[in-house]
Amino acid sequence: MPVKAEQKILRIFRVKVTDKPGHFGRIATSLGDLKANIGEIAIVRQGPDYLIRDISLSFIDESHLQTCAEAMGKIEGVQMESIFDPVQLVHEGGKIAVRSRVALNTIADLEKIYTPGVAQICKLIHHENSLSRRYTSISNTVAVVTNGSAILGLGNIGAVAGMPVMEGKAVLYEQLVGISAVPILIESRDVNLVVQTVKNIATTFGAIHIEDIAAPECFEVEERLQNELNIPVLHDDQHATAVVVLAGLLTITHRMGLDLASCKVGIIGLGAAGAGIAQLLQAYGVKSVLGTDLRKEALDRLSLMGGVATDLDGIMSRSDIVVATTGVPGLIKSSMVKKGQVILALSNPDPEIAPDLAIKSGASFAADGRTINNALAFPGLFRGALKANATKFTNKMKLAAAFAIAGQTKMDNLVPSILDREVHEHVSNAVAIAAS
Repeated sequence: MPVKAEQKILRIFRVKVTDKPGHFGRIATSLGDLKANIGEIAIVRQGPDYLIRDISLSFIDESHLQTCAEAMGKIEGVQMESIFDPVQLVHEGGKIAVRSRVALNTIADLEKIYTPGVAQICKLIHHENSLSRRYTSISNTVAVVTNGSAILGLGNIGAVAGMPVMEGKAVLYEQLVGISAVPILIESRDVNLVVQTVKNIATTFGAIHIEDIAAPECFEVEERLQNELNIPVLHDDQHATAVVVLAGLLTITHRMGLDLASCKVGIIGLGAAGAGIAQLLQAYGVKSVLGTDLRKEALDRLSLMGGVATDLDGIMSRSDIVVATTGVPGLIKSSMVKKGQVILALSNPDPEIAPDLAIKSGASFAADGRTINNALAFPGLFRGALKANATKFTNKMKLAAAFAIAGQTKMDNLVPSILDREVHEHVSNAVAIAAS
């Protein structure tokens, strides 16, 4: 198996630089010669004859970092103040917090939001339970549930270690569509325990977001919760990823003058993402979906959906479009690429084949997982479901989300920017209409 490349190391160098022409230029030249990638540069403070600057940098590895740090100490007029990790810095204290939406400045405020006034609202809800959607935060709150068994490329590291990912999801919900999201950590891989735990707390939430639970448990957890609860449940590793992949393929095939439904689509890796992609492509109308996986149960699941199980060579030789979600960098060799293929190698941080190599090998289009991000889909999917008071996610809703994303793709992009709030609004509106 190929060795997985390390992710680049991000650091900020805080340096004291003599405030005269040429001194900062020496820093930039030195770092460039050492092949450090310079990002943002900010002036932190200044004195009578010096500037304190923060220089954001990325390095290949720790040795590269050390070499560059030592070089800074040898430049005349430059003094290294400190080196810090911006990723750790932004996570200190956590990324989310619960904050009040109402003011609490007077006794009158207190009497309205708490005792005695709150009893009035409790009585209303006791008389008519559905009023909880109007008078509490339930209708705008999503549980982000994980057991930490499949954390984004890191694997089974446990629920607590996965908390930064869940907080990140919560930030995306709040910033992109105004939803309050609450991480729920369950330290168990027992499907019955996970399902029962979520059922016991489900009345607190308007919807349930299943996150980073490994296959095959994720399939049973999602299916059982959706069948046993009357609120929407979605495993975004399956379905939100599938929505963005379908949106991208709609854009690609439209630009290439192809009919997606008539293309043979091969999927390498039938875990959560691969299975979700296969299911949604079939719901769209793709007539021929091929798939391969090392696990027999994954191939059996594809066959039950109407797909065709094959091997890696079969996928590469027979498919017009190849989607890879294996987590194995370099799996697709240059010699396997068929002239004119579309290849989406989605494993992060290292794809099954680099897009430029795929193109050089004959592919007509290629992209990697940095482009296909499920954060383009899940905020709008849940916002739309909550807006429509939906009780479940349907294929119609997921397809509507994919069409909305494709419709908002501009210029020569494959998909829109994740940070484009208008895109998420379009997605949520399309999903709400499809749910009604």
